[in-house]
Amino acid sequence: MRTTMQGLSALALLGAIACGNGSSQGGSPASPSGAGVAGDAGTGSGGSTAGPGSSSGDDASSGVASGGTVAGDGGPSADGNLATSGSDGASGGPRAAHVANPYAGATFYVDSEWASNVTTTAGQQSDATLAAQMRTVAGYSTAVWLDSIASIAPADGTMTLAQHLDAALAQQTGSTPVVITLVIYDLPGRDCAALASNGELPATTAGLGSYEHSFIDPIATTLGESRYGNLRIVTVIEPDSLPNIVTNSSVAACETAGPFYEQGIEYALEGLHAMSNVYVYLDSGHSGWLGWPTNSGPAAQEFAKVAMATTSGFASVDGFITDTANYTPLVEPYMTATESIGGDPVDSATFYQYNPEIDEVDFAAEMYGALTSDGFASTIGMLIDTSRNGWGGSARPSRASTSTDVNTFVDATKVDLRANRGLWCNVSGAGLGEPPQANPPGHDASHLQAYVWIKPPGQSDGTSASTTNSQGKMPDPNCNPDYTTSYGVLTGALPSSPLAGQWFAAQFVQLVQNAYPVVP
Repeated sequence: MRTTMQGLSALALLGAIACGNGSSQGGSPASPSGAGVAGDAGTGSGGSTAGPGSSSGDDASSGVASGGTVAGDGGPSADGNLATSGSDGASGGPRAAHVANPYAGATFYVDSEWASNVTTTAGQQSDATLAAQMRTVAGYSTAVWLDSIASIAPADGTMTLAQHLDAALAQQTGSTPVVITLVIYDLPGRDCAALASNGELPATTAGLGSYEHSFIDPIATTLGESRYGNLRIVTVIEPDSLPNIVTNSSVAACETAGPFYEQGIEYALEGLHAMSNVYVYLDSGHSGWLGWPTNSGPAAQEFAKVAMATTSGFASVDGFITDTANYTPLVEPYMTATESIGGDPVDSATFYQYNPEIDEVDFAAEMYGALTSDGFASTIGMLIDTSRNGWGGSARPSRASTSTDVNTFVDATKVDLRANRGLWCNVSGAGLGEPPQANPPGHDASHLQAYVWIKPPGQSDGTSASTTNSQGKMPDPNCNPDYTTSYGVLTGALPSSPLAGQWFAAQFVQLVQNAYPVVP
């Protein structure tokens, strides 16, 4: 997925730094909008896919139980978690009422196909402790990715959408509801600024028609079947898409795809929001992409534009998700963006380029403020993908540097070990982040409803090897560990990676070894 940062040329970077210094008096740091280079949303093979994450310096919060059950509901949420409707939607039968937070008090669905890959890899380990940790992780919840028309009902023997929903029903115990998270990811001209997650549909009127009637309609029809009326079904709508409109309009493919993105997402919102037990969350990039105010502000306006084009307006969207398939930490525990080092703020370091949002919880708070200012209800919720943003292991810093040079300080203090925030493909050194859980504590300003694992850990972000496939995915040099990126650094990618969405055991081993918090 797009784990990108602002792909600035050297000249643009110098300009951004100059503007950042100039605007520091009584204003926000300048944000180099419009130059984002997208990464890839590692889509899955055979219909079940996913695509990165980070962990805070806090201890793991409560709420994760075996078998995917997430506790921590503690009763009604701040706004009551009360039902708001029980509409039949697209089905002919009753449906569970809409609640404020679909994850609160629910059992999180565990994908048996993903868990099987995990347990197989566990069985290949000689380290008994590591193997046991992997088996624990196999009980965690991950999203199911619908990344092609065929993924709704694959012909290759992998689970269909209906089979996932049936399995979610089977995981229900007593009256506790089950929540299953689906990623809707097949827009025409998909992932217009990258290669590894290009999709099957062209950015044309015909492609839009296929998206609406061969992709969204069958999904809505399946979700609308009466037997699924008591499931809580969370849909994450089209990672990378609307953020690309904001920052990559100068990319020819994105300029062409932009209107189709808007129309396709509007259609998806109309079809899915109508069902009271279906929850709709839009992807809002991540801090290293939209963190600059000149990016986050226009992004909120774009999200509002799309929502207001629907029949229900702002009510068609339940919330937003950040860090999808990315690696940005929840928090940088040993520094703040405004902290002065040798007379320079932390965010002036080359790694941050005057981006004031250096971690995901602060970015989520910033986006929440921008979104509500542009018309979204104060009850919208925020989600963060923590599947790969833990950055633990022996290389994790344990204290702040004593250097008075801001670049040296940041490089030695940050827990995000990437050489550049724009690196996104199978990043070496990453680890699992906070386990999926509802109502994570400690970050009230971020309005977090849950930490979720949207990118199933162990599924590849992409490959640099030439490959033939029917899903439109292409080799990407950003997945080659020997490739020097436009940022002037190597990719940091693990070697020998498979096609996006395919199981990558070496990556999974690393993620468990570097998990933060450590897997029990």
